[in-house]
Amino acid sequence: MSASASADTTPVLSYSPVVLSVPGRPADLQVRVSAPVTGTGLPVILLSHGHGRSNHLSSLNGYAPLANHWAAHGFVVIQPTHLSSRTLSHLHADIPGAPYFWRSRAEDMTHVLDRLDLIEAAVPQLAGRVGHDKVAVAGHSLGGHTAALLLGARVTDPDTGKEANLFEPRITAGVLLAAPGRGGGVLTGPMAAQVPFLQSIDFSTMTTPTLVVAGDKDDSRHFTDMGPDWHADPYTLAPGPKTLLTLFDAEHGLGGIAGYDAAETTDENPERVTAVGRLTAAWLRTAFHPDHAAWRAARETLTAAPAPVGRVESK
Repeated sequence: MSASASADTTPVLSYSPVVLSVPGRPADLQVRVSAPVTGTGLPVILLSHGHGRSNHLSSLNGYAPLANHWAAHGFVVIQPTHLSSRTLSHLHADIPGAPYFWRSRAEDMTHVLDRLDLIEAAVPQLAGRVGHDKVAVAGHSLGGHTAALLLGARVTDPDTGKEANLFEPRITAGVLLAAPGRGGGVLTGPMAAQVPFLQSIDFSTMTTPTLVVAGDKDDSRHFTDMGPDWHADPYTLAPGPKTLLTLFDAEHGLGGIAGYDAAETTDENPERVTAVGRLTAAWLRTAFHPDHAAWRAARETLTAAPAPVGRVESK
């Protein structure tokens, strides 16, 4: 990476909202951009928020612990507010796709990439510093489903019965954080009927290199009785190259990645959040630069720790 930003103390600029007008979208697409104040050729991470019960964390205003960490380590982080956000969904409850807007969420990221020049020009001190050829997508929870679609996973549209292919070839790496797993007969929980788009997810077409992050205490009984292994499905059921990071004692919030002191986090653990930021940043750095030793060093540190935060496997 040609960026000189590499330390936790690197100053970060954060700018929002950058407002994009998208024909046919019932509301303008608003994004937050976070980046280090120095460095050039900065890779881009598109970060898709989840569908949590909070009013503002599921928007461009959430996930500051991750966005700030990634930006301080040399990435440009772009966070859209999807139509599923509680800041918008009450305004569009009666239109097709509500309340989850699974297709629109993925399309938001394509709109961002289509307008990356405009976004770069709109953010003070960012022009000429973005590496447009190095793009990753990351997503938490429902955002993990969004990211999986962009990485090549497919679903059958429950409204049309046709396969939806939202693969985005400009994205060359992905990070799925507590993402949903397989559909079909394993979706037995009370929420299953509300998310028909999860029923047909096919990870066999998700060929893009991806890091899957799952908590070994993330038991999503409202969806399935599979237990925490359900969230490892994007690793288990997808072809390589894939890496699985299983975090010990982590629940769905992975320690609180959605926000600082987030009340909705059931497993608040600042050290775990820091570890997620550090390990994902190292994996992404090596994904963009295969000769970079960041991921190997991070894995060695994780393995050698007297009380490791998790374990890693790859295929």
